[in-house]
Amino acid sequence: MSGNNWDVLVVGAGVGGLCAAARLAHHGYRTLVVERLDRVGGRASTDVVDGFTINNGAVAVELGGVTEQTFADVGAKFEVRPVDPPILYRINGKDVDVSSGGWGLLISQLTRQGATLLKGIGAARQDSGLPARELSTADWVRRYTKNDAVQGIFRNMCGSVFAVGSEELPARVFLTYFTRKSAFKRFGFCPDGTIGIWKSLAEVVEREGGAVWLDSEVQRLEVTDGRISGARIRRGGEIVDITCGVAVSDIGPSATLDLVGPEHLPSDYVGTVLQGDLPCAMISVNFASREPLVSAPGLLSFARTRRLCYIANFTTVCPEMAPEGWHLYVGAGVPKPSVGDFDPEAEAALVLQDLREEIPGFEQARILSIVVNRDEWPPQRAVAGYDMPHSTPIPNLWNVGDGVKEYANGGVTACAETAKVVVEEIVLSGVGQPV
Repeated sequence: MSGNNWDVLVVGAGVGGLCAAARLAHHGYRTLVVERLDRVGGRASTDVVDGFTINNGAVAVELGGVTEQTFADVGAKFEVRPVDPPILYRINGKDVDVSSGGWGLLISQLTRQGATLLKGIGAARQDSGLPARELSTADWVRRYTKNDAVQGIFRNMCGSVFAVGSEELPARVFLTYFTRKSAFKRFGFCPDGTIGIWKSLAEVVEREGGAVWLDSEVQRLEVTDGRISGARIRRGGEIVDITCGVAVSDIGPSATLDLVGPEHLPSDYVGTVLQGDLPCAMISVNFASREPLVSAPGLLSFARTRRLCYIANFTTVCPEMAPEGWHLYVGAGVPKPSVGDFDPEAEAALVLQDLREEIPGFEQARILSIVVNRDEWPPQRAVAGYDMPHSTPIPNLWNVGDGVKEYANGGVTACAETAKVVVEEIVLSGVGQPV
């Protein structure tokens, strides 16, 4: 039975789960990761379709931030090729690089009446200048301008960073991110698809004496005397019972609640989790062409589109992601509304219409897949600003991932950050300390 006794159980091999597992394993915790899919990465993983390496969610990985630091801390390979410039903005038919000019250059390209908007952004650098929590980003921009292109840029920034529309994202979150954090981050693509770097973290877990069980599913977290004592796991055709000193869940607070059972948690916490279950949605069109369709080496964003937020151009820096002679792209957009119900066919049609209008030659491109992320498989489990706390009333159970992000963060970076925060708490508390 010793093979079924673990210091830490990590539920889910997404970004937050693997970052937490690798950090804990590096600290000496004997760590088991259980993933119901047949691969690691979750919604930042990769599929191969007819020789094309297609990311099934997150596409860009930040350089120089907490994600890369995680790999350095645990000694994992981090192969991400930088793109320079990281993002261009299509404004009045021209692709503009604002990485050196920042907000001033961007706004000046969109409107001659941008001074008051820039003043509002500048004021947000002080806490007293941040708007009320309930004001949306779109409504905040409307205070300063009615310019459609300005609204479009802000809408598409919200979609690109937070996977949610500007009507749903609080302005306070947007402005905190872009004035307190890095507004124009450095990032790149992994030549193996985004899954490549998560495989490196899984290797760390196994190298340090842990295990990663794929095609396996935690069916129940066992609670004994108010603490997680183990789990029941379906692995292949068998049921396996394990014990653990600490449990870390990367499947979202709501799904974690189901594994624990609401009877083991205070009613006010249960209610907060159910109210905070606020996933958003995104639509991705993966396409390829024999001729180059986009000159931007990284992301191309837009000022005047209906739904399309950005296009990622992979093969400029990672040609091995496509068969020889092909160029690989993904166009991503957020539906309206991006939170709640919508017509997926109609919204996907609008993304395709934007692609046809913005990208000459798109009509001749090969569409590899159209993916709608929503509901149980959203791009983010919680809209930024509405996240649950990562700790729970059970002292040895934590959540990581995109349902418990630190304030005003999003994407892969936010998930890696939750893992760092949680692991620091586990190590400092001594809970489940390995012998």
